[in-house]
Amino acid sequence: MNASPAQKVLVTGGAGFIGSHYVRTMLDGAYSGYEDAHVTVLDKLTYAGSTANLPLDHPRLTFVRGDICSADLLRHLLPGHDAVVHFAAESHVDRSVDTGAAFVHSNVLGSQTLMQAALHARVGTVVHVSTDEVYGSIESGAWTETEPLLPNSPYSATKAGSDLLARAYHRTHGLDVRVTRCANNYGSHQHVEKLIPLFITNLLRGLPVPLYGDGRNIREWLHVSDHCRAIQLVLTRGRAGEIYNIGGGTATTNRDMTDRLLKLCDADWSLVRHVDDRKGHDLRYATDDGKIRSELGYTPLRNLDEALPDVVSWYRGNEQWWKPLLER
Repeated sequence: MNASPAQKVLVTGGAGFIGSHYVRTMLDGAYSGYEDAHVTVLDKLTYAGSTANLPLDHPRLTFVRGDICSADLLRHLLPGHDAVVHFAAESHVDRSVDTGAAFVHSNVLGSQTLMQAALHARVGTVVHVSTDEVYGSIESGAWTETEPLLPNSPYSATKAGSDLLARAYHRTHGLDVRVTRCANNYGSHQHVEKLIPLFITNLLRGLPVPLYGDGRNIREWLHVSDHCRAIQLVLTRGRAGEIYNIGGGTATTNRDMTDRLLKLCDADWSLVRHVDDRKGHDLRYATDDGKIRSELGYTPLRNLDEALPDVVSWYRGNEQWWKPLLER
């Protein structure tokens, strides 16, 4: 897909953690060929989204508060946009274990409503942002894009459902949908319910942190800037109907991540509380991202050793951003 100065990109969930980073980076002119693109952000502004994450006064940004499940809204909003980058989703696994209804509504029905509207509006390309959790847990090796989907949580099951809908809209209707599946993200502006910001903000206040089970669960970590850069590569150079894994290159146990954060926050293990393991807790995630590396030239630029101290510093210096989230 060739970009032009007239490009118009609709970003769903653009007031959330990853979506807002993508929007800010595009508006900063950091994506080649999209330096003059106009961005429309559609966000419901649930607890996980905030306009504080966006430069609302930017001349190339239009913000619309709304729900991707609203077919009427999408029918009026989508025409004229060249591409859609679809971040909007309920994403917190613990919440999905408590009740999966909101996840089915947003992740499955919302994605279907969006793809149907994009089809009728003749949008050029839809990038559907998904997760490596749709593959389930893997004991050894790494998942490729051809692996079967074996999700184990209500969250990952709804994301798998939306991935299959994306495939169906491409195969049935010819809609240019491209799916990305990423490793665990980290960076600034991430909601405090997620592991890294939860631990940082607790430790900075001298509060204990919860470690599930024995902490042996293994996750691969991807800096949000690398993730968004990979998404842009998929938008501009990817192939219709294809799936692209996005890895971060650094895998750690949750226990090791806890140890890293304790040291960076000048705390010790006396603040760690071992709690009962999450139901259906996947032991290990690992993605084989050779496809996006070889086809699109992707390479992660931020490694965990270098980037994690910067993330801790950001939360240390931006209490005015995260403290209101605790009150909400």
